[in-house]
Amino acid sequence: MQMFYKKALMALLLLLLIDALVAGACIYQSYLHTSLLPAHATPLPWRLPTTAEGRDPHTRVQVNDDSLSYDFNLSKPGDYASVDLHFVDGAGAPKLVDLTRYSSVELVAKCQPANALTMVIPTFDAQFSQPGKLLTYPTPVTYFACNEQGVRSKLSLAHLSIPQWWFDLLKRDISRQAFKLDQVPKIGFGISSQSPLQVDSHVEITELSLNGRDYRYIAALVVWLAVSAVGFAVWLFLAHARALVASMNTQLKRDLPFMAYRQLTLEPYRDKEKAAVLRFIATNYANAELDLDTVATETGVNRKKINDLLKAELGMTFSAYLNKLRLTEAARLLADNGSATVAEVAYSVGYANVSYFNKLFKDEYGCTPKAFRGMTSPEDVTPPPAETATSV
Repeated sequence: MQMFYKKALMALLLLLLIDALVAGACIYQSYLHTSLLPAHATPLPWRLPTTAEGRDPHTRVQVNDDSLSYDFNLSKPGDYASVDLHFVDGAGAPKLVDLTRYSSVELVAKCQPANALTMVIPTFDAQFSQPGKLLTYPTPVTYFACNEQGVRSKLSLAHLSIPQWWFDLLKRDISRQAFKLDQVPKIGFGISSQSPLQVDSHVEITELSLNGRDYRYIAALVVWLAVSAVGFAVWLFLAHARALVASMNTQLKRDLPFMAYRQLTLEPYRDKEKAAVLRFIATNYANAELDLDTVATETGVNRKKINDLLKAELGMTFSAYLNKLRLTEAARLLADNGSATVAEVAYSVGYANVSYFNKLFKDEYGCTPKAFRGMTSPEDVTPPPAETATSV
């Protein structure tokens, strides 16, 4: 069984290593990070609008590989300046994208002078939005700050809100604030009501990205861990059963010589004391009252010499040899699959205490007598014929 335990430990360590690698890969893949800059390398392609619709006519937008920037000078309240990223497909046609997997937009915003800006994300709603007319799309918005040194912001997509002007414009119920970012035509970064008027202003946005978690990878990890744990448990149970049966069969074959001592015939031996001791124990082992004093009294051999004889002959003390004989015979009786109960087998081989018998048997064979009976067959423990027994 030691070899089985070593193999089981190695298999467990290997499984834990594989689980750790799978867990690391799944957790890593679950973190979503989609950079929107540079425009030619992003997995979510976009383009700037071809017209300055809705914007201050003095707005000048510039796109570099690593930044978006625009200059404007607002002449009066109501003027608007922004830079809008319209999502497109591979052919450059407008496209609605699903941003529900993302939880935030991260960016660094620099501006001169310091300013308060907005991020708007229109989303198509089939109930009342008209395709292509962005004013009919619910337009969640949030605010962020910028200054000359640059401000890093993480804008939560879970905390956007639709402004009141949109409900007033479309005469919609202002209490219906729910929206879903599953059909988004663009992301826009523009001025706010606190942006300065009649001042030459510059805004630059860098390190623009969408971030979130894809919990499908976590679900896949949970499934993998459950399947691997159940699979390992099933393998361990079956492999342990096979190893236990093989171990018992090996031990039973190794114990057969001890059974042979009970079949010794009355033949002349050179060592009369040894023959007398072995013959007496083999004949009376099933007597629950048998002890070392009884053997010494009946054979005329003193206690110390009996133990010395057994250690020299078998490498065991009297108690160990007696238990070996009893347990080996009990194993044979159990393997016969007869009608005798475990208690009856225990009594028949000299154990008056069934619990003690069960403990000794499990220590010897690695399983309970009941389990042993179900895993062995009579031929596994058939003792050799008397005439082939080893002479003492």
